[in-house]
Amino acid sequence: MSTNLPARTLDRRELRELVDDLAADPAQWQDQVDFPADGGRHYASLYRDAYVDVWLLCWRPEDDTGWHDHDISSGAVHVVQGALLECNPRIGGEHLETVVAEGQSFHFGPDHIHRLTGAVDRSVSIHAYSPPLWRLGQYSIDDTGLMRRVSVSYADELRPIDDDFMGEVPAAEVA
Repeated sequence: MSTNLPARTLDRRELRELVDDLAADPAQWQDQVDFPADGGRHYASLYRDAYVDVWLLCWRPEDDTGWHDHDISSGAVHVVQGALLECNPRIGGEHLETVVAEGQSFHFGPDHIHRLTGAVDRSVSIHAYSPPLWRLGQYSIDDTGLMRRVSVSYADELRPIDDDFMGEVPAAEVA
């Protein structure tokens, strides 16, 4: 990946511009797209320096990050193929569900908690974080209803740690 990035932490708007620019130049990431025959989400690091971290992720509908945050990092996501379902938790109410279709992007700050799943088969997205990911928070709930945050390494694959936490994510219908 060629870069002309500033030597500083990027804000979430700059991250969105970065993923949008990368999405427009498939030559920089197309060779990393893969859907392994044995299933599972495929992800590849496209770039990492002291200020930014960029990933390509390939999704199937059964791929699910579980509820998580990005610790101190802001981020942006651009869907380059297919669609993703982003869910944001609402305690005591319906979760906010947004289908992010091919060609769309969104950005968020470090306080953002969400869950991502593939909304259709063979979806591909580009993600950028600044500062680079080192830790993430994953959320679970015990039998008494107590919510807990577990700190995990950025190198660990995100997946639900408790399928009952805050309800199942329904399959999305994409028109």
